[in-house]
Amino acid sequence: MLVIRNFRTKLSCVVLTEEEVFQATQHTAALKLHGGIIYDALLLACARKVDAERIYTWNVRHFRAVAPDLAERIVTP
Repeated sequence: MLVIRNFRTKLSCVVLTEEEVFQATQHTAALKLHGGIIYDALLLACARKVDAERIYTWNVRHFRAVAPDLAERIVTP
């Protein structure tokens, strides 16, 4: 909570539309990926929506599997 409290003013919420959620889910299914990786796909959809320069994750392999086109932006913290 301390970290979130300190960064709260620098963060903004990204909301996906129903269509964006559907597209992310459909894309993930087309890659034959399933389970918890859908959450990675939704986070990546948010990153795409705001054209994030960097996408930080401890799970680089899953993120790059979902979005190989964003591989160079996906890094560990």
